[in-house]
Amino acid sequence: MKVNATFFVNDELMPLRYGPVELINPKRPRLRGEEAKEGVEAIPVFCGFCGTDFELMKMGSRLELSAKFPPGTNRLINGHEGVVYVPSEKRFAIVLIRGGDSVDPTRFTEDESYFEYGCDGADGLFADMDYFNPDMLLHIPSEYERLDALPLSLAKKLVFSDPYACAVFQHERLCDIGSAQLFRVVSARDGCSFEEARVRAVEETFSRTVIFGLGTTGLFIGDQIRRNHPDANILFVARSGEDSKKARFAAEHIKADYLCSNGLDEKGAASLIIDRFGGRPASVFIGTSGTETEHRVAFDHGALGCNGIYDSFSLGPRVSFDSMPFGFKNQVVFASINFTRRHMEQAIEILAKSDFDELVELIDKDEFIRDPMEAYVNRIYSKSAPLKTAVIWNEKYIDGER
Repeated sequence: MKVNATFFVNDELMPLRYGPVELINPKRPRLRGEEAKEGVEAIPVFCGFCGTDFELMKMGSRLELSAKFPPGTNRLINGHEGVVYVPSEKRFAIVLIRGGDSVDPTRFTEDESYFEYGCDGADGLFADMDYFNPDMLLHIPSEYERLDALPLSLAKKLVFSDPYACAVFQHERLCDIGSAQLFRVVSARDGCSFEEARVRAVEETFSRTVIFGLGTTGLFIGDQIRRNHPDANILFVARSGEDSKKARFAAEHIKADYLCSNGLDEKGAASLIIDRFGGRPASVFIGTSGTETEHRVAFDHGALGCNGIYDSFSLGPRVSFDSMPFGFKNQVVFASINFTRRHMEQAIEILAKSDFDELVELIDKDEFIRDPMEAYVNRIYSKSAPLKTAVIWNEKYIDGER
């Protein structure tokens, strides 16, 4: 079957295109040991743009996408964030993106394989119709699932299901590592049992939290920390002005402090971070800006304190540190951006009751498909772009003012 879609190819000049594509529907397993199933028909309704899409487009221009194409094809339909409608079940759903020959394809190991709808080995959402493993079509809150049309405000919130699930996972890992990192110190200091010390250590982990960067990933991990640790001291650091929409959202909804780093050198930014925490460096430093400034502020200029955790939540930057002070400060570096099905399900429930729709702006579908590359470069990922851009892919299934 042919459908219209945007898709990536290996081409130096036009790696992203819009037009008819022949769909495939191979059998795929959700998990190792489960039956491989053909996909069921689903109609993409509302789709969000992710930085991964932009990176894949650039890989296509460098002729580096062959390993990402579904087997037997020379293209990849992109898109992995959004809401679909499942005609056979007469309901809306969120696609669980990752599956494969793995006990948990979001944390696969060396002897396992995986696929990702819209990203790696399987076609995604930017198509008039596609096929998805029926076990990977997750339910949205029941009061919305079987509507004839989805409220636009809800669609905007649910477009974040994939990245917010990453934040749920990220918070879980920070708790795991923080407990292990600090419980012996807390036990010795407070004279309490190891069991009680582990509980206290988790809260202490977030006592002075820096989130370096103010994109959606930073906002979501901040939101997760605030929801689970009401007493956490959270400081966002970014170049946006204090009156920017992002900074105001962080202050109002996450109850976080904000430091504008525009015009500051790295040493100056580190100094002001320490000042904001009453003269003490951060207990956890989460890098989400995508720049190499992050690790230099944390390590070279001392914004991360003793026994602190550096969470590399950015894609792209190299992280380095001087091993002598790093070792004596007993610091930890970790990086992990995957998630499990239960994280995605938690994200869906949280987002449905959130205000994150305020961060989403729409691009007209006709404008996007007329010249997808132009839209990516000069609209969706330009310096003036909103925090999140999305497109209504099928008007029939959306209810609300555009």
